[in-house]
Parts: sequence; C-alpha cells; structure tokens
Amino acid sequence: MISRKRTLSTFLASVLGLALLLVAGPALAEQKVAVVDVHRAVAQTEDGLRAQATLKKLFDSRQQELNRKQTDLQRQREDIDKQSKVMSKEALAKRVEDWQKQMMELQAVFVEYNRELEKKQKELQDPIFEKVMVIIKRLATTDGIDLVIDRATVAYVRGDLDLTDRCIQVYNSGGAPAPAPAPAPAQPKK
Repeated sequence: MISRKRTLSTFLASVLGLALLLVAGPALAEQKVAVVDVHRAVAQTEDGLRAQATLKKLFDSRQQELNRKQTDLQRQREDIDKQSKVMSKEALAKRVEDWQKQMMELQAVFVEYNRELEKKQKELQDPIFEKVMVIIKRLATTDGIDLVIDRATVAYVRGDLDLTDRCIQVYNSGGAPAPAPAPAPAQPKK
C-alpha cells in the first residue's frame, strides 16, 4: 500500500497533467501519453510481494494478539453483567472501571500497532516505489513518451498505452538502476 500522501500527490500531478492536456489541446495532439498503475507495479514486483508477505506476517501475529485480548475483555464484560445483580454497587463500579481501563489500553495498543504497521509498510515499500519511478522515467524516455499518468486517475485507457506490466518485468529482471556512483575525488594537478 502506498502512503496516502504519495497517492494524493500522484493524483494531483495526474489532474494537473490532464488539465494541461485539455488546455493545450491540439498543440499536444502529437504528444505520446501512457499510464502506469503505480500501486500495482509496486505491489506485484518480486520485492513488493515479499514486502506484502512480511507485512501480512506482522499483521496476522498482531491481530491474533488483539483478538485474544478482545475475547478476554468480552468474557470479563459478560461476567460483570452476570454478577451485577449480586455484587455491591462499589464492587461493581470498581470492576466496570477496571474493565473500561483495560478496554482503553486495548484501543491504545490497536492504534500503536496500526502506526507500527504503517511505518513498516513505508519502510519496505518506499525503496520499491523509488525504483519503480526510475523505471517509469526510463521507459518513457526510451519510448519517447511525453506524459505518464497514474492509472488510478484515468477512467479509460487503451491497453497498449499501459506500461504497468513492462515496468514490473523490468524491475523483476533487475533492470532497476543501481544508485549513481559517487563522484571520483579530484586528481591533484601536476
């Protein structure tokens, strides 16, 4: 999953691109346009699939823990309900208060788990996203494409204008470029 902020910025860039097409009209008629489903490209690369598996493992273990705690709290609540008629008001109030504290703690744990999951997702997917973007630029340059729009912002596009599968293939074949080499130290003048 790509972050909401990045999705919003991609959407806004696509809207700007489409607006440019509408305003420029005939002047851009000879321009080449393509689309890429960036989300699918990131998710379906080999690295993206591994990242999803890692996130699923993390999520599943956390979800099981939350489910156990929630089940325990549900049992406690049922027990409080059953005993409410035989307990003193003070004892009942104390048990309800304790239960409410535990429920609030569970909610806080849930929020924290979501934060951790989002952080881990960003950590795993951002490098993939960056490589995918480099590949998109390279494909556009190689094919003479002037504008590449995120598929999520387009209602319809011909299949031959979609670069998503090619992008995934290039990524999986190791076509993602290595980081630019550091500049060589300056040679002393003789």
